[in-house]
Amino acid sequence: MKRNDFAARVFIPVVSILISFLIGAVIIAAMGANPLEALQYLWKGAFGNVRNLGTTFARATPLIFTTLCACFAYRCGVFNLGGEGQFIIGAILACFIATKVPLTGVPAILLCAAAGAVGGGLWAMIAGLLKVYRGQNEMIITIMLNYIATLLMGVVYTNWLRDGNIPQTAAVPDEVKLPSFLGMRATIAFPIALIIGLLIFYYLFSTSSGFRLRAVGLNATAAKVNGFNIKHYVLMSFAVSGAIAGLGGALELLGTQFRLINGFAAGYGFDGVAMALIASLHPLTGILVAVFFAALRVGSTMMQTATGVPTSVSDIIQALVIVFTVAGLAMVRLPAFRNLFTRKARKEA
Repeated sequence: MKRNDFAARVFIPVVSILISFLIGAVIIAAMGANPLEALQYLWKGAFGNVRNLGTTFARATPLIFTTLCACFAYRCGVFNLGGEGQFIIGAILACFIATKVPLTGVPAILLCAAAGAVGGGLWAMIAGLLKVYRGQNEMIITIMLNYIATLLMGVVYTNWLRDGNIPQTAAVPDEVKLPSFLGMRATIAFPIALIIGLLIFYYLFSTSSGFRLRAVGLNATAAKVNGFNIKHYVLMSFAVSGAIAGLGGALELLGTQFRLINGFAAGYGFDGVAMALIASLHPLTGILVAVFFAALRVGSTMMQTATGVPTSVSDIIQALVIVFTVAGLAMVRLPAFRNLFTRKARKEA
């Protein structure tokens, strides 16, 4: 059964991607364009040269952080839908330190990153504490906290840290900006995101604490009977997942956006949730999914320029991948499908 589950988690996303691209090709053909040519330019726009590759990695970096945030929380059985709010809180704290604290260079970058992680973790802990001690629904709380964080950011860039008459904060000083990664447009935030993903993978699947956290997520009642501290792992999952998102927000500000402005981080949180579900909550697969979605978004610009196919086709493909993958993974968990796999395994035995 475990082998069948693993095959389903790999097979369904791959088939979903292929079907989505097939439907996208039909749409492109209906527009009078050549689907193969359009997809070729889509690939070139994302991976055709070092500049495009760096752009893809830069667009993937915040998605990786919010995806890892969702993966870690979901492994403990809690639904942290507040990755975007935690991302924003991390960026706000990093912006304040970068523009107001008299530090430069590596110490300033480390302080901004640490403050972003702590801020994101504490923001997520609000939902964790309310869930553990008051029995509140964490999904509703984290969604509402997203709105609060967005409105708080609005106050920051229109009032507290406003730069002159323009509704935005001052730019991060050059001395505090992140260095580029291998001379590309992407910064060192990208390899940091990869390292975070590897650390989460190691913790979840190679440590006793990670095993207990996953056990709580699989069956909290059984874990409690076996003496696991459920409250501890629930609170830890919120704190760590929030810290991951907050760190991502701080690094995004220091490496790409450089200032807070209207629309900062819009959609990153829910994109991360969708990508975590496509990746079956596996941190390493989540990284690949985030890069894949970033490639679609970056490559669609060249596709539109070269062939006239609008970038909305890329958005349609992304949406179809999400719908088909989530629906397929839900379908194989139905009792009828599980019984089918069980009977097949018994016949083979």
